[in-house]
Amino acid sequence: MKKNNDKILVIDDEEVTLGNLEHILEKEGHDVVTACDGNQALDLIASADFSLLITDFKMKGVDGMQILKASREQHPLTEVIMITGYATVDLAVKAMKEGAYSYIAKPFKIDHIRKIVREALLKRYLRIENIELRSALDRREEKPILIGKSGPMIRVWETIRQIAGSDANVVIMGESGTGKELAARSLHILSPRKDRSFVAFNCGAFTEELMANELFGHEKEAFTGANTCRPGLLESAEGGTVLLDEIGDMPLSMQVKLLRAIQEKEIQRVGGLKPIPINVRFIAATHRDLSKEVEDNRFRQDLFYRLNVITLQLPSLAEHAEDIPLLAVHFLKKKGLEAHKDAFDIDKEVMEILSSHSWPGNVRELENVIERAIALCRGSVIRKTDLPDYLSTLSIETYRQSGGEIPTLAELERRYIEWVLEKFQGNKTRAAQIMGIDRVSLWRKIKRFKIEEK
Repeated sequence: MKKNNDKILVIDDEEVTLGNLEHILEKEGHDVVTACDGNQALDLIASADFSLLITDFKMKGVDGMQILKASREQHPLTEVIMITGYATVDLAVKAMKEGAYSYIAKPFKIDHIRKIVREALLKRYLRIENIELRSALDRREEKPILIGKSGPMIRVWETIRQIAGSDANVVIMGESGTGKELAARSLHILSPRKDRSFVAFNCGAFTEELMANELFGHEKEAFTGANTCRPGLLESAEGGTVLLDEIGDMPLSMQVKLLRAIQEKEIQRVGGLKPIPINVRFIAATHRDLSKEVEDNRFRQDLFYRLNVITLQLPSLAEHAEDIPLLAVHFLKKKGLEAHKDAFDIDKEVMEILSSHSWPGNVRELENVIERAIALCRGSVIRKTDLPDYLSTLSIETYRQSGGEIPTLAELERRYIEWVLEKFQGNKTRAAQIMGIDRVSLWRKIKRFKIEEK
C-alpha cells in the first residue's frame, strides 16, 4: 500500500497490542514506527518528528505521561493519543490537560481507533495550515492553497509537482469554483519562473478590441486617446507565467492572434509594426470541454493543440466531498482572521449539513457560505441559523424507491441511473465518474434500459 505523509509512533509494552496497532495503521497507509518501552520511545522522539504518537499510559520505567511531556516540549505540533487498560476519569482529565488529543481505554474497537487517528491527524494538519496562513497574512502575501487530503486532491498535487518544472503549456479543466486559478498559481510558484510575474487574464471579460489592447498593448497614437505607448500583459509577464482564464470564451478572431504569439514567441502591439519577443509560460483554464468546442468549430484546433500539451483536471467538490470539513475549517480560519475574528468553531449539525450538500458552485460556494456565516454569527460557534435558507432547510439526499412493491434489481439500477443523470443535468461523463463506471458502459446501460435523454 502506498504510504502517505503521516508518520506515526506507537508505544506499548504489550507485544500483541503493539502488533495489532501497527497492522491496523499500516493498512490505512500510514508509515508506522513501533517502540516496546518508554526509553526507546524517548530516543525516537528526540531523533525524528512524528505526526502522531499513540502511547500506552502505564509502562515500566518511563510512562505515557512522561512521553506526552517530552513530545510536547520537543514537537508541539505532534498529536498524542493515550491508550490504557487503567481507565479512570481523573486520568483522562489529566492527560487532556497536559495536551493529549484523546484518551482510549482497552480493549479498543478498530473502527474507533481509525476514526480517532484520522481526527487527530486532521487537527494537526489544520494547526500547521493555520500557522502558515497567519504568517502569510502577516507578510501581506496571498498564499495559493489547494486544500485536500482525499485521493483526487492528492493526485492533483502530484501532477502539479510533476509538471511545475516544465515549460510546457498547460490546460486546467474543471467546473467553475474548483480552484483553477489557485492551481495555476501553484504551478507558477513551484516553477523556475517563480521570481517573475504571474499574470491572470479573463478571456470572457473584454470585447475583442479591448482584449487585444490588454494582451498585446498599443503604440502611441494607435487609436484615439492613445497618447502614450503602453505594453500589454504578455510583455509585462516577461520571464513569468500567463494564465488565460476561461480560454473557451475567447472569440475565434482573437484565437488567431494568440496562436501566433504562442507559436512565434513574439507579439505585435496594436498599431505597431515591430515584433516584440516574449518569454512566458502559458496556462489556460476553462470550465468548457475544449475538445467538444473544437468539434463544434467554436475553438481553433491548432490553438487547442498548442495549449493542451499537458492537461490538469480538477475534481468538483462533490467528487472529493471528504475534504469538505477540512475546507470549511480552512475558510473559517481564513475569513475569521480577515474579519479580525479568529475564535470561531463549527457546530456538529452544521458540519453534517455542509458535508451532505452537493455544492454545485464547488469550493467557491463553500467559501462564500462560510464568509456569510461569520458575518451573521452572534457568538463564537457557526450554527444552523447562520446558514443560507437553502442550506438550513436541507435534508440529506438519498435515493428511495417509492410505492409499496418490491422492485427488481434491474428496475433499481435503471432508476438510479436516471436519478444520477438528473442530478448532473445529463452530463454522462460526470455521471459515469460518480457511478464508478466508464462512459461507454454508461451509454450501453442507457441504451439497454431505454432511458430517455433530457
